[in-house]
Amino acid sequence: MQLALNEAWKYQFLTYPNPAVGCVILDKNEKILSISAHQKAGEAHAELNAIKEALKNLKPEFNFPKKANDLYHFILKNHQNLLKNATAFVTLEPCNHQGKTPPCAKLLAELGFKKVFISVKDENKIASGGAEFLQKQGIEVEFGLLQKQGEKLLKPFLKWQKGSFKLFKLALSLNGSAYGKIVSSEESRTYAHQIRSVIDMLVVGGETIRKDRPLLDSRLVKAKAPHVCIMTRKSLESFDKNIPLFSVPKRQIFTQIPKEAKFLMFEGGENFLKNFKDEMDCFLIFQNSKLNTQNNVKISLELTPMYKGFLGSDTYGIYEF
Repeated sequence: MQLALNEAWKYQFLTYPNPAVGCVILDKNEKILSISAHQKAGEAHAELNAIKEALKNLKPEFNFPKKANDLYHFILKNHQNLLKNATAFVTLEPCNHQGKTPPCAKLLAELGFKKVFISVKDENKIASGGAEFLQKQGIEVEFGLLQKQGEKLLKPFLKWQKGSFKLFKLALSLNGSAYGKIVSSEESRTYAHQIRSVIDMLVVGGETIRKDRPLLDSRLVKAKAPHVCIMTRKSLESFDKNIPLFSVPKRQIFTQIPKEAKFLMFEGGENFLKNFKDEMDCFLIFQNSKLNTQNNVKISLELTPMYKGFLGSDTYGIYEF
């Protein structure tokens, strides 16, 4: 289950508005066949991705379709009972309904899985019921494996589902300085751009706009640029319209956060962090492997790590208060 959780964390925030979910599949002899996750809303769920990877390991000649619904039906027709008596570890109860993608519980049953371990029960009325369905098909189901860790993984999803979720992104040097034109690695910036491409709103400070003259798009992943909210006491007319962010097509720019925005990412430095830290639900902090001569961030902030990982030469962490 820890492997499933770790894999899901790699795609945290990128699955918005869906939850991050991971899945590990073992064959009948308890050998790991695949470790996969849900990667993007509207695409294959974690279980479907894991089943595809497991079958690919067993039958490399399979030519899998890319679209989730096509992949689902391809597997139903061609699985050859290769996963008979397999075991799945899933961080969230498998869904039991047809949405943009087919029900994962039905797929696990059709392929003859013997047992499914689940970290957290799905409380969503539309998607829930997967475990009950599996049990009716004679599949053994066990809840609560690493449940606290599973609940921690779900926190952003539950927050934006019920209201709004605020994430502060900060890039630092090894000695804690936020200064420098490019602080984080290309891999870290790519992850940040992926997040930008799915959020409802990017929130920045007016001082940052005037000083850095940023573009604030998602060019590293060739995806849509986020709408921007500039936190400023001045009007938009006071900004130089030659600043690149104002020339992004189809972008909306606000000076107040719209009520309908569910997922907000704040980007800025020390002063911006001081002003908004108490409003944040999570912090995404990248740290490079360099020491520089600039002053480090001087702020009192006691955080609890939810996940830590590596992106190129950087380390990064997702934290909460």
